[in-house]
Amino acid sequence: MTRAPAEFWRDKSLAEMSQEEWESLCDGCGKCCLHKIREPSGVLKLTNVACRLLDTQSCRCANYRRRKTLVPDCVVLTPATLPAIDWLPDTCAYRLLAQGQDLPAWHPLRTGEETSVHTAGISVRGTCISERDAGPLQDYVTGIAK
Repeated sequence: MTRAPAEFWRDKSLAEMSQEEWESLCDGCGKCCLHKIREPSGVLKLTNVACRLLDTQSCRCANYRRRKTLVPDCVVLTPATLPAIDWLPDTCAYRLLAQGQDLPAWHPLRTGEETSVHTAGISVRGTCISERDAGPLQDYVTGIAK
């Protein structure tokens, strides 16, 4: 059985993907754009406070091309940096593929619908606040990362 070209993630490693393929793996959930607090003990606390560049409705960066310039501590995810990043959500395509798993059924690459991440209730749409409107991060902790 031949796979459709759109299923490139099943045939290529993350390192073999083109930039366009790599970028298309992002499901647009916005979870990676939420601030985290790493305690001295190593415990990682999750918050519902979004980077000021995150459009909280679309869950996409408002200035993706310049994000690292505008937000110097923005983490640029690449095949090389992926292994060191321990806070990606369990639903993240990059994390799943790195672990040898497939994309979830609701992922936009599988559904063909850009908004399927929102329909599935996976995104941060409606559940986060911009850092521009938030107070101290400690007031917005939602949990501990696994």
